[in-house]
Amino acid sequence: MAINAQCPICRRKQSNKNKKCKECGEDLDQAKRSGRVKYFINYYINQKLKWELVGTSIEDARAADGKRKTQKKENRIFDILPDSRMTFDELTEWFLKLDTVMTLSSFDRVEGALKNFNNTFGTLKVLNIKQTDLESYQEKRSKQGRAPATIDMEIKYAQTMVTKAFDNDKIDGRALKPFRRTKRKLKKGSNARKRAIGVDEYLKLLPNAAAHLKPILIVLFNTGMRTGEIRKLRWSHIDRKAMFIRLPKEITKEKRPKNIPINHRVKNELDSIPRHLKHNFVFTYKGEPITQKDGLKRSFRTACKNAKIPCGQKTPNGITPHDFRRTMKTNMLSAGVDKAHRDMIVGHSLHGMDAIYLVEDDEALRAAMDKFTKWIDKQLNTANINQTINQKQISK
Repeated sequence: MAINAQCPICRRKQSNKNKKCKECGEDLDQAKRSGRVKYFINYYINQKLKWELVGTSIEDARAADGKRKTQKKENRIFDILPDSRMTFDELTEWFLKLDTVMTLSSFDRVEGALKNFNNTFGTLKVLNIKQTDLESYQEKRSKQGRAPATIDMEIKYAQTMVTKAFDNDKIDGRALKPFRRTKRKLKKGSNARKRAIGVDEYLKLLPNAAAHLKPILIVLFNTGMRTGEIRKLRWSHIDRKAMFIRLPKEITKEKRPKNIPINHRVKNELDSIPRHLKHNFVFTYKGEPITQKDGLKRSFRTACKNAKIPCGQKTPNGITPHDFRRTMKTNMLSAGVDKAHRDMIVGHSLHGMDAIYLVEDDEALRAAMDKFTKWIDKQLNTANINQTINQKQISK
């Protein structure tokens, strides 16, 4: 541990014993007398050198240096950390301003989960949280009618934030213990959805969908894209010549580029959408880039209501926009597309030897899409014929 003086001219930190600055030659003794020198103390924590600003008083610097030496001697290292008094509200403010967090496609969900968490723990010091506190929070949220998956998500995001803070030396590792020891409310896989959207349901949805929603449903049904990718899709991502949607890593959940082959139905729909003059987004609502809440979620619910199809996760046998991904994989399986190319098209990670040896190839992906398209065209044509026959029988 040592006390260092910072030159008021060149800002170099150096031994407090220096009479002149080694960098610029400034008279440090005179600068000290006029109160222009700032004092720092430094020390090592976990083999990392820490600098702590004390002020312009050498007496305060000596007192702070002595205090830190005593804390280290008594093995109270974590009390030394400047942010040891940080609350969850303060930590959340820091966390949500990180570039890596702000660019997440799930940022709104993260922010909302942490807001709910901080309604209980916001003013609590991060280092003071206990396992019993988290378990009480779980019971409290359960009594409020929150689903186990929601409760687990709120605690998980809080744990991610605490881990990030620890990795960046904002807090010590003691704060992680309660999060790692608290058991999840939901058993793994117990809430996995199995709902797929049938061809008949899809055909009922289309005529009942708003004008801005219909092309989105067609793209979802024929590509299995995520709704977040749909909302961020730009015209520059569409390779018309090769008939591919080429998503950059910035907008995919897996944070890697994704090439999605499109069929004649998607191409025709994209060709029919007029481009907006103010922006480059493909899908819009009232002239602006479509949002999850206004242009997509509400419109989808209305389309389902008009088509008399159950809607929502909490509704028995209800459907959601995300179910189109499961539907796409199910339909590709029925069409005879192999698992590796099903995963590549929808953006799931390859496993086993596939992850080592398979390389994403436009030709192979195109062949997989052609196989799927041939199968789905047949299903749609059959369903359309059946609907026509049924309507004629009803009219009689």
